Amino acid sequence: MEESRESDFLPHDGPLREDVGRLGAMVGRMLAEQGGEAFFERVEQVRIAAIRRRREGASVDELAGSLAGLGAGDAESLARAFATYFQAVNTAERVHRIRRRRDYQREGSAPQPESLLDVLGRLKAQGVGADELLGWLDRLWIEPVFTAHPTEAVRRSLLEKEQAVVRSLVDGFDQNRTPQERKEDDDRIFMALSSGWQTAEASPMRPTVQDEHHHVGFYLVNPIYRIVPALYESLAEALQTVYGVAVLLPRLLGFATWVGGDMDGNPNVGAETIAASLATQRAHVIEHYVVDVATLARLLSQTEGRVAVDARLQQRLDDYRVRFPAAAQKVRPRHADMPYRSLLTLIGGRLEATQDDNHVEGYTSVAELLDDLQLIARSLVDHHGLHAGAYAVQRLIRRVRTFGLHLARLDVRQDSRVHDDALAALLDDTTWNGRATDERVLQLQPYASGKQAFTGSTEANAVSMRAVFDALHVARGRYGAGAIGLYIISMARSAADVLAVLALARYGGFVDTSVEAQGSVPLNIAPLFETVDDLKNAPATLRALLDDPVYRQHLAARGDQQWVMLGYSDSGKDGGTLASRWGLQRAQVELLEVANAAGIQLAFFHGRGGSASRGGARITPALMSSPRGAVAGVLRVTEQGEVIHRKYGIRALALRNLEQTVGAVLRASLRPRETEPREERWREQMDWLSTNSRQAYRAFVEREHFVDYFRHATPIDVIERMTLGSRPASRRSMRGVQDLRAIPWVFAWTQCRSIITGWYGLGTALEQGVAEFGEAALAEMARDWPFFSNLLDDVEMVLAKCDLDIAEAFSKLSGPLHEEFFGLIRGEFERTQRALLQLKGSSALLQGDLRLAASIRLRNPYVDPMSLLQVDLLKRWRDDDGKDDALLQALVACVNGVSQGLQNTG
Repeated sequence: MEESRESDFLPHDGPLREDVGRLGAMVGRMLAEQGGEAFFERVEQVRIAAIRRRREGASVDELAGSLAGLGAGDAESLARAFATYFQAVNTAERVHRIRRRRDYQREGSAPQPESLLDVLGRLKAQGVGADELLGWLDRLWIEPVFTAHPTEAVRRSLLEKEQAVVRSLVDGFDQNRTPQERKEDDDRIFMALSSGWQTAEASPMRPTVQDEHHHVGFYLVNPIYRIVPALYESLAEALQTVYGVAVLLPRLLGFATWVGGDMDGNPNVGAETIAASLATQRAHVIEHYVVDVATLARLLSQTEGRVAVDARLQQRLDDYRVRFPAAAQKVRPRHADMPYRSLLTLIGGRLEATQDDNHVEGYTSVAELLDDLQLIARSLVDHHGLHAGAYAVQRLIRRVRTFGLHLARLDVRQDSRVHDDALAALLDDTTWNGRATDERVLQLQPYASGKQAFTGSTEANAVSMRAVFDALHVARGRYGAGAIGLYIISMARSAADVLAVLALARYGGFVDTSVEAQGSVPLNIAPLFETVDDLKNAPATLRALLDDPVYRQHLAARGDQQWVMLGYSDSGKDGGTLASRWGLQRAQVELLEVANAAGIQLAFFHGRGGSASRGGARITPALMSSPRGAVAGVLRVTEQGEVIHRKYGIRALALRNLEQTVGAVLRASLRPRETEPREERWREQMDWLSTNSRQAYRAFVEREHFVDYFRHATPIDVIERMTLGSRPASRRSMRGVQDLRAIPWVFAWTQCRSIITGWYGLGTALEQGVAEFGEAALAEMARDWPFFSNLLDDVEMVLAKCDLDIAEAFSKLSGPLHEEFFGLIRGEFERTQRALLQLKGSSALLQGDLRLAASIRLRNPYVDPMSLLQVDLLKRWRDDDGKDDALLQALVACVNGVSQGLQNTG
């Protein structure tokens, strides 16, 4: 990270360059100390050779030759060394984002782009008045959903070390720090780097569902829990600054998780994990509430002789002392004249008791807890305590409103075919799965409505499904209705698939018997449309579902709101990027038309992955290019893998991400893009391009021997052996692409640096489109249509991360298949890049995003050695039939390092 690499930074990124250099020097010193001077010199030789290769455009052969034949231990250490450099660069860039945010706030001349202050200013300039904005805030609902796909299952101890480095770098923003304080900062950083080097990146054991929960829980109860109040405060401040209004903001944010509820293809998830996950989540959030309440008790030391309190608060205090004697014992006699402290001590005692379901002193609902806290806040405000503690109480109220007594809602997902297997057993009908949809609907209606009941079955699937719905029923009673999220049906293709869930829910006893609910199933059911064909048929499926009288009765009990989940991952794997993105866009338009005609409110749940191949995208352009009416104040989207860490790993960046999300939802809802008369023509052209792109993509992945090529030209066999998650990598024995999960599919192509999942088929379609419609027609779409412009921007980013020379080295591992397949890959890559630059009027990739270009340029010389080392190790490991565990460990280190360098797995 020497001085000669200044061209890899933007002119105004001096502090970033300094941080990268500072961390890089420490990494080098740590490597020399831990591995010896000879090891450090070897790392430096490889690094300098990689930089030279990039600058001079040299062949990869020389660099590859210098890495060939290393012993497994040396190779693993070398890969880990470069991965440590990546961690330093990634951390420095994240801290630089915090620095830039503070610069905007300090200078005060203009708000930071995409901040809430910026967004509200834009909306006001577009004619949005205060009343209109406040009306939309009441409808706003944002719910990130953390899924059980830990493609970056980093140990919690390493996450904590990274946070220590971040804190030390942020402390360095203070120009008044003494030399001794700066030395202490450096010592803390060096200690974190050294202890991190001595710690394995992940356990050799495949994580359990509980391990996955703890990984996701780290983000929920650490950065996110802390910054939630700051989000509301930021929005309130922006409202006051831009509109001059001060209002009590409604709840507009919640969180959900799939960990412990995603049964699709995972035999380790079921009724037991549903119960265990919700119990663990409750324990985590109450533990944090207890700490916060104790902190408030120390703060609110007001005594009766100095200030009055609300009479209702005194009454509540007297009542609790009688009703909750165990909690009352925690109040010290010397605090008897401190009403706030005494009541908060009682609240803390009740919270601790809430951990035990059988404890009579525990809270039975979050409403009870909120009532206690709001009583304290009102009393403070009414008795000159606005600046004497009310603010701190309000912060806890924000957290309790957000996290309840359950931390995050738990979604449940299962494949429709599993439901059918259970129904076949319950109906004693071996032909059930093959019956026509209309026939299945008619037979299911009485079971779904509750007019008829199944007699029961001892078949495993039926027993399992009954246990799942019983667990959900028990959980709803124990943790409240807010603890249960959506029930998602994978491979949903008919109204019968949705009625099946209603019927099975009733069989499992998941029924609300209250007078108001009248025996309805208290569950929001979301069909998941995943493949390109499923997306195309989704409007007809939804229309049939909404025409069903039994389901409409259920929907009425759910407030006439229907959720639909859109699958970005499998549609991309099925048809390629262009066909997937257009299929998703078109499906939203047509599904909205069906919902509007039926008079119901439709809400979309976006199943996005981390990479562009799986729908990963910057939030503002993604929402602003959505169909009009598709956002409507609601955003529910999956967060997974390295995306969770990138967005939520550091408090300041977690806050920035949530502010950007709220701002993007407001902009897309209040002032979506205007109606465009040319869009009808553009849609017709996009239909044509999508069809041709999918044909080109399918022709490639359906070629004879493609699966053999994929298994040899990518490290998929290593990925399958890695202990990344509790789910198997494939749904069944792999006969074709359709049997592989989307995450390892994208992960494998990313590792070999061709990343065909993000662009293959597009070049052919664009080239043919220019011939069919003319270059000017497609250039107009690229310039004036946000959907197409955003798509091309995402593809451009993927192309910039590719390295076809390294991809060729991987491809040669396939032996005779290399000549047949790699020529097609290189040819399509060149077509895609040529057509994209032509339509955008650019001479090089990322001309319009210099920061991203610089970031990639900074990392490439560190990614390249690990990629080429991986090729050599992969050949040797396979030559030994995958028996050498030492080589496998070295390969895993390479895979992890490349992932960190590209900041993408799946």
